[in-house]
Amino acid sequence: MPPTLLSADQVQARLHELKGWSFQGSAISKKVELKDFVRAMGFVNSVALLAEGMDHHPDIDIRWNRVVLTLSTHSAGGVTENDFKLAKAIDGL
Repeated sequence: MPPTLLSADQVQARLHELKGWSFQGSAISKKVELKDFVRAMGFVNSVALLAEGMDHHPDIDIRWNRVVLTLSTHSAGGVTENDFKLAKAIDGL
């Protein structure tokens, strides 16, 4: 059974729990700027380890020192509790 889809109102109400995340369409997203490409890749590798451990994988866009993370639960068709759990873990890096 897929996780329960959160409504747009529920997502908006919970965004205050996160640092720098926004709600766009059917996902939550965060842009992170790092000092350089090597640090951006290190950050992405840390995110990958978290995501793999949670079996919940973000979409990741890397542009030199900028990383954009996009979270949604594809099996549910939008944002679920799993996305908030991973976002909180990423904020802890």
